[in-house]
Amino acid sequence: MRTVAGCMDLEELRAFLAVVEAGSFLGAARALGSSRTTLRRQVASLEARAGVLLLESVRNGVVPTEAGQVLARKGRGMVQEAAALLASIREVGDAPSGTLRVILPVGLPPHMMTPLFAAIRGAYPRLHVHCRFSNDPLGEALTDIDIAVHFGEDAPSGHWISHVVLRVREWLIASRAYLERRGTPQTIDDLKHHELFAWQAPGEDARTWRTWRGAPFTVAPALIATDIHFIRHCCISGLGIGLVPDALVPDPDVGPDVLVPVLPDVVGQERPVRLSVPGALSEIPKIKVFIGHVRASLGKL
Repeated sequence: MRTVAGCMDLEELRAFLAVVEAGSFLGAARALGSSRTTLRRQVASLEARAGVLLLESVRNGVVPTEAGQVLARKGRGMVQEAAALLASIREVGDAPSGTLRVILPVGLPPHMMTPLFAAIRGAYPRLHVHCRFSNDPLGEALTDIDIAVHFGEDAPSGHWISHVVLRVREWLIASRAYLERRGTPQTIDDLKHHELFAWQAPGEDARTWRTWRGAPFTVAPALIATDIHFIRHCCISGLGIGLVPDALVPDPDVGPDVLVPVLPDVVGQERPVRLSVPGALSEIPKIKVFIGHVRASLGKL
C-alpha cells in the first residue's frame, strides 16, 4: 500500500474507522449521525489517496481488506494523536481539567489510593478521574485509555512512555494466629502441609512460585485469585499463607503485628509497578500532573 502520510484527511480516516468498527456504512452513519452517502464518498476519497481498496463487501456489510486492516491499526493511533495534540493546546496555561481515563489492576489497596485521589481532587477540582479495573490491564483494548497502571519489568509494546513508580516486594504472608495454630514453615518443603493462596499475575502460572534466587518450584494453592486485596484479607482472617505483592502499607483497623512474613529470605521476588502513557498523550498537562502526584505520593512510602 502506498503511503498516505502527509496527505491524510482526518475526517476521511475517521469515517473509514467508523465503518470498520460498525461493519457497515449504515451502522457507521448511525453512530456518527451522518449519511451513508457522505461516508461512502469519504471512504472512496481515502481509497483514491491510498491507491488501493480498503473495504470489500460481504454478505452482512463490509470488512477491511488486508491494506485496510493495516490502515485501521495505524489510523486509530493517528486519530488519537491528533485529538491529543488539540487537547494539549487547549490546556496550555490552564489548570488541568476534563476527564482522565485510568486502568488499574484489580486488588490495589483502597486505603492507599483514596488519599491520592483526595490530593488530586483538592489540588485540581476541575479534573475528573474515570477508573476502570482489570485483571490484566495491558490485555485490554487501550485505545480509550490515558494511563495504564500495571506490574512488569517491561513497558507495553508500541509507542508508550512508561515510568516505574514503585517496586513492591512479593512475598509470603500469614497471620500470627494461623502460624500458632498450624506451625511456621521453615523450608519450602514445609509449605506442602499448609493452606496456600496465590495471586494470579497476568500471563503467569499461579502454581509456579520462585525463590529470591529465581529458582521456580510448584505448589498446589487452595485459592488462586486475581485480587491481591482479597488474598490479603484471607490471610488476615487466619485462613492460610498467601503469596502477594506487598506495598508495605498498613491495613486500616488491623494491628501492625497481625500479618508476618513467612520464609522472607527464601521465597519471593520484586515486582515493579508502572504507569504507562501513550506517547501521543504524554505532554498533556493533566496527565503530567497526575503522574507527578502519584510519583511524589508513592515516593513517601
